[in-house]
Amino acid sequence: MFFLKKNRWVWIAIFLSVGSRSTLAFHKDMYEPRVPKAIIAQEQQVQSPYPVTPERIEAGRKIYFGVGFCVTCHSKDGTGVNLPGHPSRDFTDVKWQKLRTDGELMWVLKNGSPGTGMPIRVGTDINEEDGWNVIQFIRTFEGK
Repeated sequence: MFFLKKNRWVWIAIFLSVGSRSTLAFHKDMYEPRVPKAIIAQEQQVQSPYPVTPERIEAGRKIYFGVGFCVTCHSKDGTGVNLPGHPSRDFTDVKWQKLRTDGELMWVLKNGSPGTGMPIRVGTDINEEDGWNVIQFIRTFEGK
């Protein structure tokens, strides 16, 4: 017990360090894929079963700003909100848009992004068709 009292500040510093989101965030490179390496090739081949249409983009916009809660972290203009810990994805980044496939984005919507604040959305807040619509809307941010 004496050891714990004597080193109380050390233990507090360790606890805060281990518990902070920035410590837990493991994506040091913002262009690093979020899909596990073992399945990324497979997920990159996945394509939306829905054609890109203005109606689907509009449906995706409504979900982004509504029940999908995307705007909370990714902002109204898609640049991302500056949150403590892992930064939110910037959907206006042309390089990121070209690197990430729709299949990868769907994987993140279905599985979340460990080490970040991105939760599972498809199957909790929205269905898979809604997810594809959101992806179509996210693509409209490229280069803005």
